[in-house]
Order: sequence, then structure tokens, then C-alpha cells
Amino acid sequence: MAGHSKWANIQHRKGKQDKLRSKLFSKLAKEITVAAKMGDPDPEKNPRLRLAVKAAKAVSMPKDVIERAIKKSMGGDAEDYTEIRYEGYGPNGIAVIVECMTDNLNRTASNVRSYFSKCGGNLGTTGSVAHSFDRVGEISYPPEAGDSDAVMMAALEAGAEDVESDEDGHWIYCAVEDLSDVSDALEKTLGESTESKLIWKPQSTTEVDLDTAQKLMRLIDMLEEDDDVQTVTHNFDVPDEVAAQL
Repeated sequence: MAGHSKWANIQHRKGKQDKLRSKLFSKLAKEITVAAKMGDPDPEKNPRLRLAVKAAKAVSMPKDVIERAIKKSMGGDAEDYTEIRYEGYGPNGIAVIVECMTDNLNRTASNVRSYFSKCGGNLGTTGSVAHSFDRVGEISYPPEAGDSDAVMMAALEAGAEDVESDEDGHWIYCAVEDLSDVSDALEKTLGESTESKLIWKPQSTTEVDLDTAQKLMRLIDMLEEDDDVQTVTHNFDVPDEVAAQL
């Protein structure tokens, strides 16, 4: 598997999530409502909802906002959202996967296509880039959780398949269907995780130059600012010397 993206760490250090905090809350609330509507409104009986609530708590979403999102799923006024995935190529053929939750497929498709076009990329067909990624569960822990050997041992005992560690923390990977169980098992040995979620993990990454990195940043920003877009995944990495110029 490809190493944990240095670029993800750079984005985190830049406080990107803080900048998009209100929008992030909105997207998480939508996921909580949909997860509760599709299954049981009790997180203990609904693995997807449990993960959504954990993700919300990880970014300090207020408890009343989480509870309101769950209650909304039980009311007749809850919107009907369709989950859809778009795949395409950014500048220089970089693979990009965009996961959306929308109440208007035509609007979302038009917007996503325009973002790719404006940034020198193009939208592809379903499956055009997904073959370059693995669908896995990812559980994140801070460096304080323990040294790499201790985390590796705990992860394997919990049923995980792979672990990547560096100075920024630990990333534990498992099969999609095992995410909830592995996450729960790890909490008993390592404490509460920073984040537990399903991701598209690139099988390999491509380093980009400054010009390409700037175009890709613009594409990702445009996508993430769209209310219908839940996640954006890519397979590029930014060398340290290029990151220093951004």
C-alpha cells in the first residue's frame, strides 16, 4: 500500500479544516442524518451512524447539533439524499474521486464537471480511476498513543491489516466490513481515536511540481466548498521543496 500522504499532513498543519469548520459541520450533520435514516437512530445499533457521530465529536461538533441531526432523520421533513461517486482526472492526469450526497443529481453532476474543466481536468466514467485505489477503513491516532511497535501490535490484535506511523501519528487500516469492530477493539487498548472512517487509499502516489500542485489545490478547494460534496480523494503527493513554496 502507498505510504500515508505527506500532503494530508501539510493540509492539517495549515488548519484547512478550521477554515472550513462550518461547512464541515454541515457535511457531517448530513451524514449523521442519512446514516440514522437508513438504519437505527441508536448509534450503538448502527455502525455507520456510530462512525459518523465519532467523526463529528473528533472535530468538536456540539452535542446538541449531533442530537438534532439524528432527530431530523426520524421526522417527515428529512431530505431524501442520493449518494453518488464521481471519478475524474485533475491536471497532469492525477486521479480524483469525489463522493457526494445530493438531493439534485443534475445540479451536482453539472457543478462537479465544471470544477474539473475550470482546473484543467476532466470528469471520467464510474470506475475510471477507482481501480487505482483500495477501499479500506482508516483509524487515526496521535503520536501520544504509543510507539510504532506498540500500536502495530495493538492493531494486529484488533484485526487490522496494516499500520503506518510517522512523527505526526499512526494510521491503522482494515477491511471495510471490519472498521467498526476494529475501532471499538482499539479503543480498549489505545483509547479514543482521532478519527475512524472509510477511505479510498491510493495504491501509489505521484509527486507533482509547483504549477500542478497549485491547480490541484484550486480543484480540491472548489470541490470541498460545494455543499453536495462529502469527500475528495486523490493520488498526488507534494515534495517538501514544493510544499515550502506554496
